[in-house]
Amino acid sequence: MNFKKYISVALFAALLSACSSDFLTKVPEDSINTSNFFQTEADAIAAINGAYQPLQWPKLYNMRMWTTDIMAGNSIVGAGGGTDGIETQDEANFITSTDNQGVLDLWRGPWPGILRTNIILQKVPGMSISENVKNRVLGEAYFLRAHYYFILVRFFGDVPLVLTPVTPGDDLRPSRAPKADVYTQIISDLNKAIELLPTKEEYSTADLGRATKGAAVGTLAKVYLTLGNWQQTVDLCDQVKTLGYSLNANYGDNFNPATENSQESLFEVQHSGKTTFDFWSNENQASWLSTFTGPRGSNMVDGGWGWNQPTQEFVDSYETGDKRKDVTVFYEGCPKFDGQDYKKAYSLTGYNLRKFVVTKTVTGGAYDNSPLNFPVLRYADVLLMKAEALNELGRTTDAQLASTDANATLNKVRARAGLADVVGLSQNDLRNKILHERRMELAFEGQRWFDLIRVQNGQYGIDFLHSIGKSNMSSKFLLMPVPQKERDANPNLTQNTGY
Repeated sequence: MNFKKYISVALFAALLSACSSDFLTKVPEDSINTSNFFQTEADAIAAINGAYQPLQWPKLYNMRMWTTDIMAGNSIVGAGGGTDGIETQDEANFITSTDNQGVLDLWRGPWPGILRTNIILQKVPGMSISENVKNRVLGEAYFLRAHYYFILVRFFGDVPLVLTPVTPGDDLRPSRAPKADVYTQIISDLNKAIELLPTKEEYSTADLGRATKGAAVGTLAKVYLTLGNWQQTVDLCDQVKTLGYSLNANYGDNFNPATENSQESLFEVQHSGKTTFDFWSNENQASWLSTFTGPRGSNMVDGGWGWNQPTQEFVDSYETGDKRKDVTVFYEGCPKFDGQDYKKAYSLTGYNLRKFVVTKTVTGGAYDNSPLNFPVLRYADVLLMKAEALNELGRTTDAQLASTDANATLNKVRARAGLADVVGLSQNDLRNKILHERRMELAFEGQRWFDLIRVQNGQYGIDFLHSIGKSNMSSKFLLMPVPQKERDANPNLTQNTGY
């Protein structure tokens, strides 16, 4: 079975088809009849395939996660103007209210995945199937549950901690658990995933794209980076290296359908581009990125709705000679795309996002079948995490460019971008340089917002956003509000401060 093709497996989807998209509704999503399921190895694989599916939904990586770069100041909504994307405009202007649809999506997006993994973690241990398959499926489930909770805790802080399937008679109104408890669970799940998961090389070609030991190690490194546990971050980043990951020679290969799941990729959200399901449905297997972000009115791509337009300030932040600019941004005078010149009139800012746009040759004249995966964790990110952690540990020096120094680790990423080595900076200056490098290297991959809110307990983000004119930003907006619809359904949910 090709995992990329069958991530939306019909059997498991059918089990969940009668369930609502909100785990706080009267019928919980995992209140399903499993009496005739979880009998065979194929059942276990079908179940775990279904647990990946919410990653593909617009509530997460097919829209809301990448629009956080708009909130982080890298871009504007663009699109059709007016009220098009008004919920994202409000988030980016820091006037977010408790009825914001984008916030509601981000709150609801992870819960179906959490509930599906909870079913797997309850049912699969007792199955009489191959131990290799059992361990792999359980490892994938632990990884995915941790990943979904990592999304929630960074956006909302305290969230309900639901670790078992909901059954009739259970309390459907859980309170929010302290974020420290949520992080403890995430770390526990990721350590179990590391123990159980195969390495990338141990997967068959058909199963590339599944969670691996490297994905779990790298995600745990990011958890510890978020918590400020610097030595654990360094140790885990070094462990990723021993698992065989490395930078692609060409930065653009990370965003090319022909070179997906490469040596640099620790984890990607998979898209086959199949049109079996409606483009707007949760079962859709195509990426929205090319369709939504392609230059509006240009006829350069299929779709081309002009979302996520880079700002002048962002474009000006590229250093001279940075090779990543031509991969990431359309600008007047940039290299041709599919034989066509870009015109600044295509955008409100004069720029469009290029990173995830695919040619008509790939999409074949249709807006609804881009097969481009979305990168969640790359080895470049691992190197930059290590550089930041080393710098915070005081290992900043570039003496002899030792491989254990923050400078040398940072410079590996810069070298691929065609940039000169960084030398001789103070710890504080190197901290700012590394965060700048993360901004440019990982632009529009849904990472910048999380960097803004984690550094210096969010003061870094507040200061940066003020510096680009977003004066409404305050500590209140470091967390999103708990959606009022959820609080109406569950009065045990408290609200974040200031909302």
